[in-house]
Amino acid sequence: MSSVYEPQRGAVAGPWWPLLADASPQRVVVWRDGQAVHATSFLADVESLAARLPVAQAAVNLCEDRYAFLVAFAALLVRGQINLLPPSRAAHAIDAALRAHPDSYTLGDAPLYPEPPDFLHFVPDGRGHPVAPMLVAGNATAAIGYTSGSTGVPRANPKCWERLAVSSGHNDALLRALAGGDYHVVATVPPQHMYGLEFSVLLPLFGHASVCAGKPFFAADIAASLQQLPEPRILVTTPVHLRALLDSGHPLPRLSGIVSATAPLSRELAHDAEARFGAPVQEVFGSTETCVIAHRRTAHEDAWTPYPGISLHPQPDGTRIEAPQLLQPVVLADVVELPGDGRFRLCGRNTDLLEIAGKRASLGDLTHKLLAVPGVRDGVVFQVDDVDNMGVRRIAALAVAPGLDARTILDALRADIDQVFLPRPLKLVDALPRSETGKLPRVALLAALNR
Repeated sequence: MSSVYEPQRGAVAGPWWPLLADASPQRVVVWRDGQAVHATSFLADVESLAARLPVAQAAVNLCEDRYAFLVAFAALLVRGQINLLPPSRAAHAIDAALRAHPDSYTLGDAPLYPEPPDFLHFVPDGRGHPVAPMLVAGNATAAIGYTSGSTGVPRANPKCWERLAVSSGHNDALLRALAGGDYHVVATVPPQHMYGLEFSVLLPLFGHASVCAGKPFFAADIAASLQQLPEPRILVTTPVHLRALLDSGHPLPRLSGIVSATAPLSRELAHDAEARFGAPVQEVFGSTETCVIAHRRTAHEDAWTPYPGISLHPQPDGTRIEAPQLLQPVVLADVVELPGDGRFRLCGRNTDLLEIAGKRASLGDLTHKLLAVPGVRDGVVFQVDDVDNMGVRRIAALAVAPGLDARTILDALRADIDQVFLPRPLKLVDALPRSETGKLPRVALLAALNR
């Protein structure tokens, strides 16, 4: 008899999918401190935790260790409960998720202070022996991801299990093409983030990938994590981590590919990373609402290649996305151009488009030009809330540029940017106020500018 628990309120029955697409006993699911965790140990931990979970609709998955997160994620699935993935671990974000789902609780792999409401602490040990395959209802809501809230209030996005299987198949095909077969992933992004969930949690469940349990941050830790994995290795990361790796000069073991997301990747950074690490860099494009829908090799191309079945339809308020993983079309704020060859180019977001004195520009393009100034390591152009004497909101910029001054950067920008779009003020900072996934919340940008 399969391990299908009693359906709970909000769960939808069947058709049933195996929790682990490949549950062969010797299949490696996770690498933990250099040791392989096989499918049987993983399923034993899932079964053990699933039996401990209270009857509820959902839970906020706060696990730090990627293996513990994966176990909790899977245990909730087989219990018919929803994984709640708030945009941060801040108390207000957790409380907001719990309020939106009154019949819910929190769980994690480490004690938290202060402890969140109805907290369940667990430590997976892999010592049990699962007795039967575990199944998940294909049309059940597996997770609810939240937008970052960088431009407003975080929005909830339910994810259906069988639809996640579709998007995961596309991601798996991209990485298998880089690796030439099965592969092993080190990710520097948290599993609670949709990008981290897609590339370090769902791939080992739906495919044959294995992942590193850690979330390395510093260059030496990333190198050590990669070294503990066999080839072929894939690094899933962000432009911030990629820049830090290059600046550190720390050598990495041989890679089959690098994947980047969460923030725009400049062509220069992608080129430098490919030259240093000898591996192609694939930038992926997506959102919490859509999951990943396209990719490009940024060092060599500007246009994005959509995944199979994805169609984009420009409209006045952005772009309507139709995709096999979506129950209905989604409209993104991104403005695209369709050159007619099946690919697309990003032209900024509708909220980023500027029109001053009859001239047009986008904050995204202005930021790209700022990053292209020699010596600028990181930077962003944005609008502030106050207006000038013509009623136009001022344009400002923050830049990380050791050895340069603001006047030198502005002089360089004048060659590419119309005078009306030059950022004033342009403030030099030691680091941009990025979140752990590389996002730049507006409130943090304004605070840094006014500090």
